[in-house]
Amino acid sequence: MPETYIDAHSHVWTPDLAHYPLAKGFTVTDMKPPSFTAEELLKLCRPAGVGRVNLIQMSYYQFDNSYMLDMIKLYSDRFVGTGIVDPLAPHPDVAMRDLAPKGVRAFRIQPFFSKQPPAKWLEPAGYQTMFAEAAKSKQALSCLIDPSGFPEVDRMCTTFPDTPVIIDHLGRIGVDGTIRDTDVEALCLLSKHANIYVKIGAFYALGKKTPPYDDLGPLIKKVVASYGSKRCMWESDCPFQVVDHTYNQSIALIRDRLDFLTNDDKAWILTKTAETLLFHK
Repeated sequence: MPETYIDAHSHVWTPDLAHYPLAKGFTVTDMKPPSFTAEELLKLCRPAGVGRVNLIQMSYYQFDNSYMLDMIKLYSDRFVGTGIVDPLAPHPDVAMRDLAPKGVRAFRIQPFFSKQPPAKWLEPAGYQTMFAEAAKSKQALSCLIDPSGFPEVDRMCTTFPDTPVIIDHLGRIGVDGTIRDTDVEALCLLSKHANIYVKIGAFYALGKKTPPYDDLGPLIKKVVASYGSKRCMWESDCPFQVVDHTYNQSIALIRDRLDFLTNDDKAWILTKTAETLLFHK
Protein backbone atom coordinates (compact mmCIF):
# COMPACT_ATOMS: atom_id res chain seq x y z
CA MET A 1 0.00 0.00 0.00
CA PRO A 2 1.31 3.50 -0.81
CA GLU A 3 2.29 5.34 2.37
CA THR A 4 0.87 8.73 1.39
CA TYR A 5 -0.98 9.72 4.56
CA ILE A 6 0.37 11.77 7.47
CA ASP A 7 -0.56 11.21 11.10
CA ALA A 8 -0.46 14.69 12.62
CA HIS A 9 -0.29 13.51 16.23
CA SER A 10 1.24 10.46 17.85
CA HIS A 11 3.29 10.02 21.01
CA VAL A 12 6.28 7.73 21.41
CA TRP A 13 8.25 6.63 24.45
CA THR A 14 10.70 3.93 25.40
CA PRO A 15 11.22 1.63 28.39
CA ASP A 16 14.94 2.47 28.14
CA LEU A 17 14.98 4.66 31.26
CA ALA A 18 18.75 4.52 31.54
CA HIS A 19 19.16 6.63 28.42
CA TYR A 20 15.83 8.47 28.62
CA PRO A 21 14.86 9.07 32.25
CA LEU A 22 11.38 10.17 33.22
CA ALA A 23 10.69 13.69 34.45
CA LYS A 24 10.29 14.36 38.15
CA GLY A 25 6.94 13.14 39.41
CA PHE A 26 6.56 10.33 36.87
CA THR A 27 7.20 6.62 37.43
CA VAL A 28 7.13 3.54 35.23
CA THR A 29 3.58 2.86 36.41
CA ASP A 30 2.50 6.01 34.56
CA MET A 31 3.72 4.58 31.26
CA LYS A 32 0.63 2.98 29.77
CA PRO A 33 1.39 1.02 27.69
CA PRO A 34 4.87 0.34 29.10
CA SER A 35 6.41 0.82 25.66
CA PHE A 36 5.43 2.63 22.48
CA THR A 37 8.64 3.19 20.58
CA ALA A 38 9.11 4.80 17.19
CA GLU A 39 9.56 1.33 15.72
CA GLU A 40 6.30 0.13 17.25
CA LEU A 41 4.53 3.16 15.79
CA LEU A 42 5.92 2.58 12.30
CA LYS A 43 4.95 -1.09 12.43
CA LEU A 44 1.41 0.04 13.20
CA CYS A 45 0.94 3.02 10.89
CA ARG A 46 2.68 1.97 7.67
CA PRO A 47 0.27 -0.88 6.82
CA ALA A 48 -2.54 1.72 7.05
CA GLY A 49 -0.85 3.87 4.40
CA VAL A 50 0.67 6.37 6.84
CA GLY A 51 4.29 7.07 5.96
CA ARG A 52 4.99 10.17 8.01
CA VAL A 53 4.11 11.24 11.54
CA ASN A 54 4.30 14.38 13.63
CA LEU A 55 5.60 13.12 16.97
CA ILE A 56 4.24 14.79 20.09
CA GLN A 57 6.58 15.12 23.06
CA MET A 58 5.26 12.91 25.84
CA SER A 59 4.48 14.40 29.23
CA TYR A 60 6.49 11.62 30.91
CA TYR A 61 9.63 13.48 29.78
CA GLN A 62 8.20 16.98 30.25
CA PHE A 63 10.78 19.49 28.88
CA ASP A 64 13.45 16.91 27.97
CA ASN A 65 12.74 16.27 24.29
CA SER A 66 15.69 13.89 23.86
CA TYR A 67 13.88 10.71 22.84
CA MET A 68 11.66 12.46 20.33
CA LEU A 69 14.65 14.32 18.87
CA ASP A 70 16.69 11.13 18.54
CA MET A 71 13.84 9.43 16.71
CA ILE A 72 13.46 12.38 14.34
CA LYS A 73 17.18 12.19 13.60
CA LEU A 74 17.08 8.42 13.14
CA TYR A 75 14.01 8.50 10.86
CA SER A 76 14.35 11.93 9.30
CA ASP A 77 12.27 10.92 6.29
CA ARG A 78 9.42 9.81 8.55
CA PHE A 79 9.16 12.17 11.49
CA VAL A 80 8.95 15.78 12.55
CA GLY A 81 8.10 16.80 16.08
CA THR A 82 6.01 18.91 18.40
CA GLY A 83 8.21 19.68 21.39
CA ILE A 84 7.61 21.14 24.82
CA VAL A 85 9.50 24.08 26.27
CA ASP A 86 8.88 25.70 29.63
CA PRO A 87 6.83 28.89 29.15
CA LEU A 88 7.86 30.01 32.63
CA ALA A 89 11.59 29.74 31.90
CA PRO A 90 13.54 32.94 31.17
CA HIS A 91 13.92 32.50 27.39
CA PRO A 92 11.46 30.05 25.80
CA ASP A 93 12.02 31.74 22.44
CA VAL A 94 15.70 30.74 22.52
CA ALA A 95 14.68 27.14 23.22
CA MET A 96 12.28 27.27 20.27
CA ARG A 97 15.00 28.53 17.94
CA ASP A 98 17.44 25.88 19.14
CA LEU A 99 14.96 23.09 18.37
CA ALA A 100 13.96 24.31 14.90
CA PRO A 101 16.92 22.77 12.99
CA LYS A 102 16.32 19.50 14.81
CA GLY A 103 12.96 18.97 13.13
CA VAL A 104 10.69 20.52 15.74
CA ARG A 105 7.89 22.21 13.83
CA ALA A 106 5.51 22.98 16.71
CA PHE A 107 5.25 23.25 20.49
CA ARG A 108 2.57 21.86 22.75
CA ILE A 109 1.05 24.44 25.09
CA GLN A 110 -1.59 23.92 27.78
CA PRO A 111 -2.84 25.38 31.09
CA PHE A 112 -0.85 22.81 33.07
CA PHE A 113 2.44 24.33 31.92
CA SER A 114 1.40 27.90 32.67
CA LYS A 115 0.07 26.95 36.11
CA GLN A 116 -2.99 29.10 35.45
CA PRO A 117 -6.70 28.29 35.18
CA PRO A 118 -8.14 28.05 31.64
CA ALA A 119 -9.64 31.54 31.86
CA LYS A 120 -6.16 33.08 31.91
CA TRP A 121 -3.91 30.26 30.86
CA LEU A 122 -2.04 32.31 28.25
CA GLU A 123 -1.34 35.29 30.52
CA PRO A 124 2.24 34.37 31.58
CA ALA A 125 4.83 36.53 29.84
CA GLY A 126 6.53 33.45 28.45
CA TYR A 127 3.55 32.72 26.25
CA GLN A 128 3.68 36.25 24.85
CA THR A 129 7.30 35.52 23.98
CA MET A 130 6.42 32.17 22.40
CA PHE A 131 3.60 33.64 20.29
CA ALA A 132 5.90 36.40 19.06
CA GLU A 133 8.66 33.93 18.19
CA ALA A 134 6.26 31.53 16.46
CA ALA A 135 4.99 34.36 14.28
CA LYS A 136 8.56 34.75 12.98
CA SER A 137 9.69 31.13 12.92
CA LYS A 138 6.37 29.65 11.71
CA GLN A 139 6.65 26.96 14.36
CA ALA A 140 3.04 26.28 15.34
CA LEU A 141 1.73 26.39 18.88
CA SER A 142 -0.38 23.30 19.49
CA CYS A 143 -3.04 23.71 22.18
CA LEU A 144 -4.14 20.88 24.45
CA ILE A 145 -7.30 22.50 25.80
CA ASP A 146 -11.02 22.04 26.15
CA PRO A 147 -13.58 24.75 25.29
CA SER A 148 -12.87 26.65 28.50
CA GLY A 149 -9.50 27.54 26.97
CA PHE A 150 -10.85 28.90 23.67
CA PRO A 151 -11.30 32.56 24.77
CA GLU A 152 -7.62 32.89 25.61
CA VAL A 153 -6.68 31.50 22.19
CA ASP A 154 -9.00 34.07 20.62
CA ARG A 155 -7.34 36.86 22.59
CA MET A 156 -3.79 35.83 21.73
CA CYS A 157 -4.52 35.20 18.05
CA THR A 158 -6.02 38.68 17.84
CA THR A 159 -2.76 40.08 19.25
CA PHE A 160 -0.53 37.77 17.18
CA PRO A 161 -2.44 37.16 13.92
CA ASP A 162 0.59 35.70 12.12
CA THR A 163 1.24 32.95 14.68
CA PRO A 164 0.19 29.49 13.47
CA VAL A 165 -1.93 27.83 16.16
CA ILE A 166 -3.31 24.29 16.27
CA ILE A 167 -6.27 23.10 18.34
CA ASP A 168 -5.61 19.47 19.26
CA HIS A 169 -8.27 16.75 19.42
CA LEU A 170 -11.17 18.90 18.14
CA GLY A 171 -10.79 21.00 21.27
CA ARG A 172 -11.68 17.91 23.32
CA ILE A 173 -15.35 18.56 22.58
CA GLY A 174 -17.37 15.58 23.80
CA VAL A 175 -14.67 14.20 26.07
CA ASP A 176 -17.32 13.84 28.80
CA GLY A 177 -19.62 12.02 26.38
CA THR A 178 -21.74 15.05 25.41
CA ILE A 179 -21.15 17.14 22.28
CA ARG A 180 -22.61 20.54 23.13
CA ASP A 181 -23.70 22.94 20.40
CA THR A 182 -22.24 25.87 22.34
CA ASP A 183 -18.82 24.21 22.37
CA VAL A 184 -18.99 23.43 18.66
CA GLU A 185 -19.99 27.02 17.91
CA ALA A 186 -17.12 28.34 20.03
CA LEU A 187 -14.59 26.18 18.17
CA CYS A 188 -16.00 27.20 14.80
CA LEU A 189 -15.89 30.89 15.75
CA LEU A 190 -12.13 30.62 16.20
CA SER A 191 -11.90 29.97 12.46
CA LYS A 192 -12.07 33.76 11.94
CA HIS A 193 -8.35 33.67 12.71
CA ALA A 194 -6.75 32.64 9.43
CA ASN A 195 -3.81 30.88 11.10
CA ILE A 196 -5.73 28.54 13.41
CA TYR A 197 -5.79 24.87 12.40
CA VAL A 198 -7.69 21.93 13.91
CA LYS A 199 -6.55 18.36 14.44
CA ILE A 200 -9.39 15.95 13.80
CA GLY A 201 -8.84 12.79 15.81
CA ALA A 202 -8.61 11.18 19.23
CA PHE A 203 -11.96 9.65 18.31
CA TYR A 204 -11.59 6.98 20.97
CA ALA A 205 -11.98 9.72 23.62
CA LEU A 206 -14.85 11.79 22.20
CA GLY A 207 -18.63 11.44 22.08
CA LYS A 208 -19.80 7.86 22.33
CA LYS A 209 -16.15 6.73 22.18
CA THR A 210 -17.17 3.72 20.13
CA PRO A 211 -16.09 2.71 16.60
CA PRO A 212 -16.94 3.51 13.88
CA TYR A 213 -17.38 6.96 15.52
CA ASP A 214 -20.23 8.01 13.23
CA ASP A 215 -21.69 10.15 16.03
CA LEU A 216 -18.75 12.54 15.52
CA GLY A 217 -19.74 13.16 11.91
CA PRO A 218 -21.87 16.28 12.55
CA LEU A 219 -19.11 17.85 14.66
CA ILE A 220 -16.49 17.18 12.01
CA LYS A 221 -18.79 18.46 9.26
CA LYS A 222 -19.23 21.81 11.04
CA VAL A 223 -15.51 22.14 11.74
CA VAL A 224 -14.54 21.43 8.14
CA ALA A 225 -17.23 23.81 6.88
CA SER A 226 -15.88 26.57 9.14
CA TYR A 227 -12.14 26.09 8.69
CA GLY A 228 -12.01 24.49 5.28
CA SER A 229 -10.18 21.23 4.73
CA LYS A 230 -6.90 23.10 4.16
CA ARG A 231 -6.86 23.97 7.88
CA CYS A 232 -7.85 20.53 9.17
CA MET A 233 -5.59 17.51 9.65
CA TRP A 234 -6.19 13.97 10.82
CA GLU A 235 -4.47 12.62 13.92
CA SER A 236 -4.55 9.20 15.56
CA ASP A 237 -3.36 10.20 19.05
CA CYS A 238 -1.54 6.89 19.35
CA PRO A 239 -0.88 4.87 21.35
CA PHE A 240 -4.06 5.80 23.20
CA GLN A 241 -6.15 5.16 20.09
CA VAL A 242 -4.98 1.56 19.98
CA VAL A 243 -5.38 0.60 23.64
CA ASP A 244 -8.95 -0.61 23.11
CA HIS A 245 -9.59 0.37 19.48
CA THR A 246 -7.54 0.08 16.28
CA TYR A 247 -5.47 2.42 14.16
CA ASN A 248 -7.50 1.65 11.06
CA GLN A 249 -10.76 2.52 12.83
CA SER A 250 -9.44 6.04 13.32
CA ILE A 251 -8.25 6.70 9.79
CA ALA A 252 -11.28 4.94 8.29
CA LEU A 253 -13.68 7.56 9.67
CA ILE A 254 -12.06 10.21 7.46
CA ARG A 255 -11.07 7.96 4.58
CA ASP A 256 -14.27 5.96 4.16
CA ARG A 257 -17.27 7.02 6.24
CA LEU A 258 -17.95 10.76 5.97
CA ASP A 259 -19.85 11.27 2.71
CA PHE A 260 -19.74 15.07 2.98
CA LEU A 261 -15.98 15.00 2.43
CA THR A 262 -14.86 15.29 -1.18
CA ASN A 263 -11.76 13.52 -2.43
CA ASP A 264 -9.98 16.87 -2.30
CA ASP A 265 -11.07 17.35 1.33
CA LYS A 266 -9.70 13.94 2.23
CA ALA A 267 -6.41 14.68 0.48
CA TRP A 268 -5.93 17.81 2.57
CA ILE A 269 -7.09 16.33 5.87
CA LEU A 270 -5.13 13.10 5.53
CA THR A 271 -1.96 14.51 3.96
CA LYS A 272 -1.60 17.98 2.55
CA THR A 273 -2.48 20.19 5.53
CA ALA A 274 0.04 18.51 7.82
CA GLU A 275 2.55 18.36 4.98
CA THR A 276 2.24 22.11 4.37
CA LEU A 277 2.20 23.18 8.03
CA LEU A 278 4.52 20.67 9.67
CA PHE A 279 6.73 19.01 7.04
CA HIS A 280 8.01 22.18 5.41
CA LYS A 281 11.78 22.56 5.05
